[in-house]
Amino acid sequence: MNWISPLRLRRAGILSMNRRNVGYIGRYNERASYPLVDNKLKTKLIAAEFDVPTPHLLQVVTQQHEISHFRELVDELGGFAIKPAKGSGGKGITVITRRKGDDYVKASGAAVSLETLERHLSNILAGLYSLGGTPDVAIVESLVKPNAKLAKYSYQGVPDIRIVVFQGYPVMAMLRLATTDSDGKANLHQGAVGVGLDIGTGQSLNAVQFNKAIRLHPDTGLTLANIAIDNWRDMLEMASRCYEATGLGYMGVDLVVDAEQGPLLLELNARPGLAIQMANGEGLLPRLKAIESLKRFHRSPEARVAYAMEMFARPIQQA
Repeated sequence: MNWISPLRLRRAGILSMNRRNVGYIGRYNERASYPLVDNKLKTKLIAAEFDVPTPHLLQVVTQQHEISHFRELVDELGGFAIKPAKGSGGKGITVITRRKGDDYVKASGAAVSLETLERHLSNILAGLYSLGGTPDVAIVESLVKPNAKLAKYSYQGVPDIRIVVFQGYPVMAMLRLATTDSDGKANLHQGAVGVGLDIGTGQSLNAVQFNKAIRLHPDTGLTLANIAIDNWRDMLEMASRCYEATGLGYMGVDLVVDAEQGPLLLELNARPGLAIQMANGEGLLPRLKAIESLKRFHRSPEARVAYAMEMFARPIQQA
């Protein structure tokens, strides 16, 4: 990647990691609120109180002897997801899409045995995937069935939408699409595609992979222009309500569109990455400063979303 001068980055309004950490995460995120987002189980419980739907919780495995109940549970299920409550960056998440005889087929197409899944649960409890390696609990959730309109753009993985929320205002968003490089995960650092989304309309803008601009998905070959997200305002309002739920001033809200249930919250992130700026072709700083300069904040999620959709919409390009 070519070197870019700090002056050019500042002029582009790019938020740097140091400035994000000190000026936004450190300043606006109370430490007491971190457990609500660093623990997926706590996130699910608090989200329910603020009318933010999440995938259905099937089982919580807290001790080794409870793994036997998992065997009974999944015997009747075709698909499900196993997640470490305190995992980060998608580590430790196993998604099962269907059964194949006595085996279970992962999103990547690989088949695993029930014994393999039980060992995975044991590893989660031991803290193999948790922040700091501390003992953890395992969550078993219903399988998200991605909306077909979006799923066709992703490769062996569920597409999700990351929305950066500042002081309750959605300021920037992107669609994340899995690829072969990302091993079916929507993680840009691992090679997923990031597609910038217009806050005003939910329409796709730019697309990047490994911080380089692309026009087509590397695996599906589909063009990434003219993607439109349905129920866009509803998704922004869901993300905005997470501010009241957690009290975090600066966070990433990850949503997915289920074919049957509509938008669902996957997880919250108190330290969202900065690659969203590359996907949007625009820096976060001007938008963050616009919120900071408000003389009076809008009290309701609906009002904050209405302001953001008008304030941060991309100008319509003239033909």
